[in-house]
Amino acid sequence: MYPHLHKLAASYRLILGSGSPRRFELLTELGLRFERIVPDLHEVMLPDESPYAFALRLAQDKALAVAAATDDRTIVIGCDTIVVLESQVLQKPTDENDAERILSLLSGRDHVVCSAVALAQQNRVLVADYELTRVFFNPITVSQIRDYITSGEPMDKAGAYGIQGMGAFLVDRIEGNLDTVVGLPRTLLDNLAGQVLSCVSRD
Repeated sequence: MYPHLHKLAASYRLILGSGSPRRFELLTELGLRFERIVPDLHEVMLPDESPYAFALRLAQDKALAVAAATDDRTIVIGCDTIVVLESQVLQKPTDENDAERILSLLSGRDHVVCSAVALAQQNRVLVADYELTRVFFNPITVSQIRDYITSGEPMDKAGAYGIQGMGAFLVDRIEGNLDTVVGLPRTLLDNLAGQVLSCVSRD
């Protein structure tokens, strides 16, 4: 599984440019040798920027922020995940009231999760793309929302929920890849790694 990623990790120093424990776990499960450096980046949507372009730009900016301090034998993985409800981007909640607002909006409705991935080397992005998964929420009560918020889980997650944790009860079903909802679409990442290796072999 994921042969391009394993080959890339064998040929380069691989860095995950993310502080997300979920992404760290997904990459660790593959048995890859990699490091982690958390980029220091202010995530602000630009005027007239589309949701998916926003996610893709942030993934690239995060990868570049870390890659700038490395050499040409290092490749950095940058990632960003957003939740989109009818073209509205629902980011990480600012506080508990905001988490309640977001989860109330999602209750009983479907939304799209977009996870973008970029691979960068020093001062250039080598490849980047994103993947979409549609998530269908169960109807949830105010008391369920407040109990979930009390757990603390929603506070550091786009859309104020974690599908792989206690927030699983919120979700009726998904159409697409679970990895995308968690935050790191590994099949997409492997495909991007293959594109990088193909470019290197041509050079």
